[in-house]
Amino acid sequence: MSENNFPRLSNKKIIRSVLFALGIAILVLVCAVLPAEYGIDPVGTGKLFGFNKLYIPEDTAQDKEGIVRKSYPPIKMEKAGSAPDVKRPVEADNPPPAKQFELREDSVQVVVPAGKGIEYKMYVLKYGNVKYEWTTDKDVLYFDFHGEVSQEQETKDVYYQSYAIAYSNNMVGTFISPFEGKHGWFFRNNGKEDVTVTIRLKGEYVL
Repeated sequence: MSENNFPRLSNKKIIRSVLFALGIAILVLVCAVLPAEYGIDPVGTGKLFGFNKLYIPEDTAQDKEGIVRKSYPPIKMEKAGSAPDVKRPVEADNPPPAKQFELREDSVQVVVPAGKGIEYKMYVLKYGNVKYEWTTDKDVLYFDFHGEVSQEQETKDVYYQSYAIAYSNNMVGTFISPFEGKHGWFFRNNGKEDVTVTIRLKGEYVL
């Protein structure tokens, strides 16, 4: 009975083969797996070959049509407006003026720094009418569209009323002021890059 003679590799060749395979695995990990699975692109191959497009962050969801949509923490009704212990000022019930501000139109840009929030407001008389539009140059912002009653005496706890709170990169609407005061948006940027918001206004207000 004859014996099969199998070629035997030396220990040196075995170690060399293992190291070669390990090197290939590391190369694939860094160049493809990290960008596609974890959004990490240390050498730029994810962007170069499109692997980073396969990455879906944990805070995103995919609907039935396959469209990826980012999800955000739910906003509770309790976030709308002042705290319950802040009294509505009597000035909120003042009658509207005999004449509103002159009609005007503006377009402004505000920069919301990464990780921070800013406010942009206009002054509107009671029942003043304003049409507005705003959009970001990138990414979604948290915003609170609200108004503060103009009071004769300054107070520590300012009463304000929220009209809309959401996460968005665009908003359009028509606003009728329920009282005289400052009305506008608080924008918060939770991202890692500054975001520019372009705001268009048309109506009865002053800046």
